[in-house]
Amino acid sequence: MSKFCGPVAILAVMLAMGQAPLAHAEAPTGAPAAGASIPAGLTELTRTLHIDELIAVMRAEGLDYGAALKTEMLPDKAPAAWEALVSHIYDPGRMQAEFETALARELTGAPEVIAAAEAFFGDARGQKILSLEIEARQALLDDKVEEAAQAAVARMEAEGAPRLEALHRFAEANDLVEMNVMGAMNANLAFYRGLNAGGAFGDAMSEADMLAEVWGQEAQVRSEAEDWLWPYLSLAYQPLSDEELQAYQRFSESPEGKRLNAAVFAAFDGMFVRISTELGLAAGRQMLGEDI
Repeated sequence: MSKFCGPVAILAVMLAMGQAPLAHAEAPTGAPAAGASIPAGLTELTRTLHIDELIAVMRAEGLDYGAALKTEMLPDKAPAAWEALVSHIYDPGRMQAEFETALARELTGAPEVIAAAEAFFGDARGQKILSLEIEARQALLDDKVEEAAQAAVARMEAEGAPRLEALHRFAEANDLVEMNVMGAMNANLAFYRGLNAGGAFGDAMSEADMLAEVWGQEAQVRSEAEDWLWPYLSLAYQPLSDEELQAYQRFSESPEGKRLNAAVFAAFDGMFVRISTELGLAAGRQMLGEDI
């Protein structure tokens, strides 16, 4: 599925959760409900973090994924209706509303987290970090760029480069590998649930069967997550000085940084569970020849 990355290790490859393995969270569906309060400073923080730009990249990744899904699962279907549906599922306004709703819920009662995040990411250094993260993610949409970044990581490994060691420490501090593995598996389970609801399996699969299928993919998901993560981190943070990267790690290790990271990843998790469920449902219906 799509990568889970963003600021705070980009709000770093999508998801964090502090939840039970493969737990199903109901995804928010739009703006906060009437009467719901938005924590002070949250709207400004989403602007500071350039969430709209990050979601634009995620949408581009999603459209690519939707095209690959059609090739793999729906090769005989006309593309126009499928492309329109995938575009709707990855509607950027809808994605942003879901994210902001969930983030507001996660950070209610945590003004110190919002203030600390605004202070760190709002200055020139923080904006530089965020710009580099988004630019790297955008660049990795190009297969040639991704191959070059993978080759660069291989050279760093062969040379025992100190920067690669620093990136590993950064990833460990933000729990990036585990967050991405669990996020991808949550998304995969949601996709199976959607396929199941769409009738793709004929006789419906049980929840236990779907869980077993997804857990059986854990090793492959982990390998793919790491294959993407190290080139991404290397490409994004190559322009940073050691001092800038260390400052980012210190923020990530602070109580406020950890809370922000968990909140951001949880918000993206809900969004991608919804997306994956809808993609699975649409694919299942298409496989049965139903109109979408």
